[in-house]
Amino acid sequence: MELLDKAIDDQLVTDRLGELAQRYDKAGSAVIQILNMAGGQADGLLDRLPEGLRDNLGQGTEQALKIAMRAAEGSRGVIGDSPGWLTTVMSTALGAAGGFGGLPSALAELPVTTTVLLHGIQGVAVQHGFDPSEPGVQFDCIQVFAAAGPLEHDNGADLAFLSTRVLVTGAAMQALIARVAPRLAVVLGQKLAAQTVPVLGAVAGAATNYAYSSYYREMAQVHFGLRRLAIEADRDHAELVGMVRQRLARG
Repeated sequence: MELLDKAIDDQLVTDRLGELAQRYDKAGSAVIQILNMAGGQADGLLDRLPEGLRDNLGQGTEQALKIAMRAAEGSRGVIGDSPGWLTTVMSTALGAAGGFGGLPSALAELPVTTTVLLHGIQGVAVQHGFDPSEPGVQFDCIQVFAAAGPLEHDNGADLAFLSTRVLVTGAAMQALIARVAPRLAVVLGQKLAAQTVPVLGAVAGAATNYAYSSYYREMAQVHFGLRRLAIEADRDHAELVGMVRQRLARG
């Protein structure tokens, strides 16, 4: 009987891992199409930005992440958790408003959008039974941004970020933000570039915000889904991540 129960449990874990792998694999495909339609060939978007702005994107993104972390956590006591679709609607509207005036308004909108995205990631954590006020969960929320982003979707290599877990201290959180910021800077830079044309940038801003909101929400579902599965199935988290990576490698 115990062997039968174990076989059933193993099958449930396998099925759940298959769902998460599929979710991860498909997260970026539709997004890339949206971004290409919104801003031309996505690979060349960053070339549209002024050189000085491109050079300072990393530092600016690091500061935006620190501010967004505090703001997203503080906003939870005011507006609570929003459904995923509402977060997408909010970020889409912000992108349209930010792109309407071209690069100046897009720059002003960027930290607000970062906060909304992070708030949405925290909401997914709550769905899976985690408390975003806990330092370890906050650490995980920032880790979600470590996923390459839809324009660098690489069929599983970035699942490595899911297995990273250290003793969470203030220094560890700052180190994580510093590590994540350069990657997120590329994502945000592409978004800014798509918004550079006034008025037309409103359409591009709405599309890019919609795309990135959807993408990072899916990455959060994979991240916290694996965390929850490891707890409920009493399985090693790194082992589960490896199993998902193997599935992705097989295509």
